[in-house]
Amino acid sequence: MLTRIKALFQKTRKEPVDQAEVMNIFRKKYTNFKALLESNAELLKIISGMEEKLTAQYVFGMSYIRSEMARVVFHTLRLIKSFEELSGRKYPELMVALHRIQSEVNQELELKNVPRGVNFVLPYDRITRDQVDFVGGKNANLGEIKSRVHLPIPNGFAITTTAFDELIAFNDLEDEIRKQKMELSSKDPESLIRVSDSIQRMFREASVPPAVEQAILNAYTQEISPDGSIRVALRSSAIGEDSELSFAGQYQSFLNVPKQDIIQKYKEVLASMFSPRAMSYRQHMGIPFEDVAMCVACMEIINARAGGVIYTRHPFQLQKTHIIINATWGLGAPVVDGVVTPDTYELSKTSPPSLMSFTVSSKEKSFGTSEDGYLTESAVPTDLQKSACLTEAQAVKLAEYALRLENHFQAPQDIEWAIDQNNEPVILQTRPLKIEGERGTFFSTQKFDAYPVLLETGSVACPGVGCGPAHIVHSESDLLSFPDGGVLVAAHSSPQYVIVMEKAQAIVANAGSIMGHMASVAREFQVPTLLNTKTATTSIQHGAVVTVDAFSGRVYAGKVTELLGMRWDRGAFMKDTPVYQTLQKLARHIVPLNLTNPKSRKFIPGNCKTIHDIMRLTHELSYGEVFQISDFTTDHGRISRKLAAPLPIDLYVIDLGGGLEGVEHRSKISPDQVVSAPFKALLGGLLHKDLCAFGPRPINVKGFLSVMSEQMMAPPNQTAVRFGDRSYAIVSDKYLNFSSRVGYHYSILDSYCGQNAMKNYINFQFKGGAADDIRRNRRARLIQQILEAGGFLVEVQGDRVNARFVKQEPQVTAEKLDLLGRLLIYTRQMDMLMNSESVVDILCSQFLEGRYDLSGISG
Repeated sequence: MLTRIKALFQKTRKEPVDQAEVMNIFRKKYTNFKALLESNAELLKIISGMEEKLTAQYVFGMSYIRSEMARVVFHTLRLIKSFEELSGRKYPELMVALHRIQSEVNQELELKNVPRGVNFVLPYDRITRDQVDFVGGKNANLGEIKSRVHLPIPNGFAITTTAFDELIAFNDLEDEIRKQKMELSSKDPESLIRVSDSIQRMFREASVPPAVEQAILNAYTQEISPDGSIRVALRSSAIGEDSELSFAGQYQSFLNVPKQDIIQKYKEVLASMFSPRAMSYRQHMGIPFEDVAMCVACMEIINARAGGVIYTRHPFQLQKTHIIINATWGLGAPVVDGVVTPDTYELSKTSPPSLMSFTVSSKEKSFGTSEDGYLTESAVPTDLQKSACLTEAQAVKLAEYALRLENHFQAPQDIEWAIDQNNEPVILQTRPLKIEGERGTFFSTQKFDAYPVLLETGSVACPGVGCGPAHIVHSESDLLSFPDGGVLVAAHSSPQYVIVMEKAQAIVANAGSIMGHMASVAREFQVPTLLNTKTATTSIQHGAVVTVDAFSGRVYAGKVTELLGMRWDRGAFMKDTPVYQTLQKLARHIVPLNLTNPKSRKFIPGNCKTIHDIMRLTHELSYGEVFQISDFTTDHGRISRKLAAPLPIDLYVIDLGGGLEGVEHRSKISPDQVVSAPFKALLGGLLHKDLCAFGPRPINVKGFLSVMSEQMMAPPNQTAVRFGDRSYAIVSDKYLNFSSRVGYHYSILDSYCGQNAMKNYINFQFKGGAADDIRRNRRARLIQQILEAGGFLVEVQGDRVNARFVKQEPQVTAEKLDLLGRLLIYTRQMDMLMNSESVVDILCSQFLEGRYDLSGISG
């Protein structure tokens, strides 16, 4: 027994090996850790997309299912391989689980072939939703309107994926596109523009196969104009567009196209698949090139007296179920694009609908089309500028059409319409309305008088709350410096803002339509958005932290904590389709999470039943392996040096290059030998004089007993994991990976701090503790409150805290690293103090006020 006890405190001496070899091994393992995290993030995106499809609101086809299943297998295999490389051992149970899931998925997919037609074109009276893989979402919906709802649409036809595939093969474009895309580099933003220009030029110069060209021109003659005199609109209908992934405004469309230009404009629409904006959007959504095909809607151009958009219910206030119609003179495209402020009509959903209210705006301009297919602007006669675009009868008829569409598609709709020269309404297209419902009891238009109100007249395009530093955008170049977590402020709405929507906390604009393209994309990205504020760019100061209340239409100065943390629900149409049922079956192998408790004896590779289980297990175990990477370097290579400093942890430093100075042949270093910018900043907080002045934590008797009972009474496999004593800082001149372990909790900090603000970031994670779940969660929420007050984006789950701070100037990044250093010392061994909820707020206030003495909390 004595021998076994001694073994716990003795380390086996390793034979020294070449330092370069050890560093190479270390870098390889750390690279695999990063790859694991990347694939885990991609899989989470895929699961989120599948869950959205399973609401049954969105039209999708087998093409979507097959591409997503391929991505699932790719990223899961990469995740497992990376974990095995990281840990240095095989996990055959994980590969067995993946192969079993893959086999079951393949068996189901073999029974479901993606439909491929032989027709290059199809008239709308022969199209239904079941052909979405063949004609695209927009055409499928138009076919439903024509063939099943029996409402008027422009005469026309769909140019199918078969025609697209034929053109690609005829010109040998697939290999050329792949070659061009290989030149894309995230480190070179201009590469996106270069590759886009090259691919689009290939499409414009391509030859349309003779059989495809003849089929298009014959369909034009038969379905639209026997004498060739009627001009047409060519609109994109990509696989995944509208009903699957919005793609609002991402692709090119052409109006007023004469017969002789149809073929060339068709190629222009195909080329727009590879515009910088569209490529950026697909990259964000994770849509591979192989799963993209462009269909085109070719429709008779409507010489519109008036046009606009219909929502079949309020886009976010679910208690308001009336119909909203926006209308303007001429074409309705300016309403969609947010260029004009339209008339607004609200009608009931009764049978027949009744006009409840309407607002007539001043419409000085109307829009038509030029002979070359572009929008033209003209002045509206004075007597019509303040006149209503619709009669009450026309508004009621449009509302009746809208109700029929909503009933057919079993979901709220976003409908584009026109009034023709015979004063009859025509439906141009329809798609699911991105309903962003009220967030239960949290929905409120309450005004918080304690905070200065900068704006309060905005129109809500996407509901929610966002908080962050304001970034005023005057031109496209301003988007290049847009910070993660920023609030985009602009003069008007623009679909080009999709490039930064992934980073944006909110969007505020002087002008724009809540039914415009950008508003639709904002709802796709779920970015809280206010339009028509009139003075956003002058009322909001660049760089100032603001809170956007995209429920009530207000913008506050500073952070309004009462408004943060809201969520909403959605609503359904596809449940009776075979493709939905296929996705539902396959999702059972992907989405469910069974391994929820890392402390359970069931939390082992052999119990992984789904892809989500594999993700959860490898992600959880990978953090323990990161510590072993650092242990490996110390035990085998003698490449780490102990930091001699008054810290409550044994801290070893590994220099990847440029992080230390004057340390040759030394096993110990002092803080003044640290030159790594992020590590030096962190040390400033860790060694803060006011924190060093205090000794061990005061003991709260109840907390102490909680810690002891948790360790003594829990089963052996369910006690908190003790991580050991050594902590590590892996550094370079601008990089830091800090792994801190104190007893039963650990933290990982990964940071880059250089002169280029766009590259700077801090990723921080804290987890663990020896007390019960309640006390550990309280400490996690304490850390959350402090970090949020410091401007971090923070998520808490149980006793785990994840925080991010990105793309700020080096001095600001250094300040946050100093804060983290102080926080790590302040919260050490704090489990025993977390005896009540009030302690969380007390400790947070003390820290933010710079009062670190905890002796008064011991009671």
